Amino acid sequence: MEVAWLFLLMLACGSRVGADGSDHRYKEGDHVPLYANKVGPFHNPSETYRFYDLPFCSPGHVTEKKEALGEVLNGDRLVDAPYELNFREEKQAKSLCKRTLSEGDVGKLRDAVSKDYYFQMYYDDLPLWGFLGRIEKNKLDSSESKYLLFLHIHFEILYNDDRVIVINVQTDPNLSVDITDDKEVDVEFSYSVSWKKTEIPFEKRMEKYSKTSFMPHNLEIHWFSIINSCVTVLLLTGFLATIFMRVLKNDFVKYSHDEENVEDQEETGWKYIHGDVFRFPKNKSLFSAVIGSGTQLLALTIFIFLLALVGVFYPYNRGALFTALVVIYALTSGIAGYTATSFYIQLEGTNWVRNLLLTGCLFCGPLFLTFCFLNTVAIVYSATAALPFGTILVILLIWALVTSPLLVLGSVAGKNSTTEFQAPCRTAKYPREIPQLPWYRGTIPQMVMAGFLPFSAIYIELYYIFASVWGHKIYTIYSILFIVFIILIIVTAFITVALTYFQLAAEDHEWWWRSVLCGGSTGIFILFYCIYYYRARSDMSGFMQTSFFFGYMSCICYGFFLMLGTIGFCASLLFVRHIYQSIKCE
Repeated sequence: MEVAWLFLLMLACGSRVGADGSDHRYKEGDHVPLYANKVGPFHNPSETYRFYDLPFCSPGHVTEKKEALGEVLNGDRLVDAPYELNFREEKQAKSLCKRTLSEGDVGKLRDAVSKDYYFQMYYDDLPLWGFLGRIEKNKLDSSESKYLLFLHIHFEILYNDDRVIVINVQTDPNLSVDITDDKEVDVEFSYSVSWKKTEIPFEKRMEKYSKTSFMPHNLEIHWFSIINSCVTVLLLTGFLATIFMRVLKNDFVKYSHDEENVEDQEETGWKYIHGDVFRFPKNKSLFSAVIGSGTQLLALTIFIFLLALVGVFYPYNRGALFTALVVIYALTSGIAGYTATSFYIQLEGTNWVRNLLLTGCLFCGPLFLTFCFLNTVAIVYSATAALPFGTILVILLIWALVTSPLLVLGSVAGKNSTTEFQAPCRTAKYPREIPQLPWYRGTIPQMVMAGFLPFSAIYIELYYIFASVWGHKIYTIYSILFIVFIILIIVTAFITVALTYFQLAAEDHEWWWRSVLCGGSTGIFILFYCIYYYRARSDMSGFMQTSFFFGYMSCICYGFFLMLGTIGFCASLLFVRHIYQSIKCE
């Protein structure tokens, strides 16, 4: 297992762009690697294309950089850039190339400018961006616009001793060409480079990309989010403490002295269903698969947070997160197999092989189908989000050689080490009839109540996460995010336990599936927030970006549903066992 974790850390940390194996130290005149990555509409982060898909100046032989798994999953396709930015070599108005843009080239570039296309490059592991052009509105007639293509780029580079610290890119609006009309245009692309000395140490050069997350007003918002969440937790804790200290304590005293009366039945009705409360749920195989998959996703999330807190996912450590997600999910598949099968056997299930297959497909199945559809869309658009055949083959090999064997091994271990289900009360032979309940005690109203409070504890932080994943913001305050995640777990557990108690008090003994649905309902709220964010808070558009956003966010919300549903059930199970162990059941 130690070897597996070492392999994981090597993959996660090794996804960093290296300077051709150097230690980022250069002498004057040394070649510093510059890679062109991709171009795409600024407001559509998933819709990116290869750099040379547009008619830019290209070197004689374009060499593609070998990339790690996570980099490819991130849509990065690095190639040699046409600019030469040798260490501490200044250049003024250096001609890059002269060429004639055909009508088709002009139309393609005009479309790119109209969609606010940007380009991204990496210089000695430092990211840099720039826009291709701009739209100039006619002051007299706003309906007429002029499309200008930038022809000159200025690179301003800061260095400290023998290392590159900062790189900034500026485009000169005065050196541009009008591409409004469909006609051939003769252009000359050029660039300039200036070098300046700085005292910023090499170890702090990445702080430039993360400092916006630590600006005072942003930190105040994050801390307000935590305070808001903590208040929610305190209110729920006080609410449950009232239940335990008053209602349940009175129930225990009355039941221990056999002093029940008719007037108490509505308040303490959970005593009268002790023969049904541990009756196993319907669809035991699916229920066990949900618990197994949810446990695996919880373990995956915790391990990702641990890596984030130790600094693995520093700004623009490209692909590290995706690599970690793939590898950790594969390594934790044994947890899903063990949990699902052991619980399935406890529920007196017999076909554990079918349960194993269901567990393996419950989350991976929808994710795989979504990926197939979105990858097809990316292929049609010729976008960099389309995975090459080799990468797909690597993922399939990881699934076949790591995920599946660990899933089977965990399942076999769960089958062989299972004990009987620990129920403090005997289950009656025939189920007790559930009384007619008011509409607000139904499943859907209870799910709305259960999902709203946990969602309210995290919704402020959700905006920053979405702006990072589906925008160009950078999220680096992982400690605050981890605190919010812990609060989410606590609130989910508390509200599910409270609703389970009210359900049992109403003599409704079918709490198993209800606790999963109530616990996981926060995932449905997050899905509705996705719709709100797409329509009101973002400028994303187009079929490809829309399909990628809702496709992958649906899978993430589904994962949250499984994970939080498992947390809700486990908390409810502990609570139900506790209260029925505290009374004498005939």
